[in-house]
Amino acid sequence: MIDVLVVDDDFMVARIHRGFVERIPGFRVVGTASTGEEAVSEIDRLRPGLILLDLYLPDMFGLDVVTRIRAARHDCDVLVISAAREAEAVRRAVRYGAVNYLLKPFGFDELRVRLEQYAARRSALRAAVVADQADVDRVLSRGGAVAAVPTLPRGLSAETADLVERALRGHDGTLSASECADRVGISRVSARRYLEHFSGSGRAEVTLRYGAAGRPERRYAWLS
Repeated sequence: MIDVLVVDDDFMVARIHRGFVERIPGFRVVGTASTGEEAVSEIDRLRPGLILLDLYLPDMFGLDVVTRIRAARHDCDVLVISAAREAEAVRRAVRYGAVNYLLKPFGFDELRVRLEQYAARRSALRAAVVADQADVDRVLSRGGAVAAVPTLPRGLSAETADLVERALRGHDGTLSASECADRVGISRVSARRYLEHFSGSGRAEVTLRYGAAGRPERRYAWLS
């Protein structure tokens, strides 16, 4: 079981993310924190294995939390969850050892895929036996920060996935599932499955468009 600390200054967002994590087998949330100082204190008290860390905290930048816990020799991993889209923020997160970087807003499946990838890498690293260079290379390829592109889920075809990818790549802006379905010539439900797969595997980005009433519309854009 991997213990998780959720760090976010918005208590409603923290509650949603906590609910997401607790739906994923092998993970449990042991606490939440809304400030950097609180996060440092809770990490010292709870000793989680993984921190879901927002960058925009009221008292410090999220990566400063990482600096503090590393100085205190806490051996925990960090998965950044943030609305920060600046390339420098992503580069800094990588330099600070973040295992992944997930842009807000995101859905359950997007977080699930990344946590399952993280758990698999963590398990592979713990079980690894290094006897020669080939073993080292194998460990690094399985434990690297950038995960391999997952295979298509059951029921999705490579040919249709290619058509959906081309529709996203060829569009300047975002597409809804209905708009993508019209371009590709498939049903909206099918288009949604492919779009969610690309989003969950980190190749497409999801944004929410809020209207006057009803649920927000999910719109997708290919990440180059």
